[in-house]
Amino acid sequence: MKTIAVIPARMGSSRFPGKPLSRLLGRTMLEHVYKRVALSNSLDATYIATCDEEIRQAAQDFGAPVIMTADTHERASDRVAEAAAGIDAELIVMVQGDEPMTHPEMIDTAVEPFRHDPQLGCVNLVRSIDNKADFYDVNTIKVVMNQQDDAIYMSRQPIPTAPAQLAQSNFVHTCAYKQVCIIPFRRETLIEFSRLPPTPLEQLESVDMLRLLEHGYRVKMVRTSFNTQAVDTQADLERVAGLMAADPLLSSY
Repeated sequence: MKTIAVIPARMGSSRFPGKPLSRLLGRTMLEHVYKRVALSNSLDATYIATCDEEIRQAAQDFGAPVIMTADTHERASDRVAEAAAGIDAELIVMVQGDEPMTHPEMIDTAVEPFRHDPQLGCVNLVRSIDNKADFYDVNTIKVVMNQQDDAIYMSRQPIPTAPAQLAQSNFVHTCAYKQVCIIPFRRETLIEFSRLPPTPLEQLESVDMLRLLEHGYRVKMVRTSFNTQAVDTQADLERVAGLMAADPLLSSY
């Protein structure tokens, strides 16, 4: 299967304007994401999708192919769908531009289920939440799954409910998981996503995958052991800089 990655990025983040081009260990955050994603053995190509000239120029400066998109998209998945429309690929992997700790093996893990299930349309990576801060952080998207590891619901709120005693002890919530924003789509599912009308819970939670769930589509959750940190605020950026300082992957790019 021909597989590409598309990294959506825009300057107008409400929580951290201009964050794709914020500096992180001597490079822009977006360059880190692109270079790490492109190391995956599962990909035939990696693109950046943006509506901003500043991002286009910066991406070209570090050697990334860029696809310009409309500036009207509210959802990253819609931007990726537009960008991928003219590319011949069966699998399109969306990797958020604010995930600079992405490891190429995560891409490999996320696309593997498609090789065994021809009916599978969308996969998300998921990881257990092992600290109270992530569980209560509205920037961390929590996931509730069924016994087959298909998503039931996603929320920015702390779900499922935590027993009161967890607040007074070391945080060990055996059913708490967070979405890791590496999301492969089969081509036809991504196209269908962009054609489906936005849904009430998608808009309320500001979570792309709820559009699929509310329209009755399956979203397969695949577990990863990699512990990443998305950048939603300046404080996140500073935290990630500390976490990545000793990352051996840095020497690969």
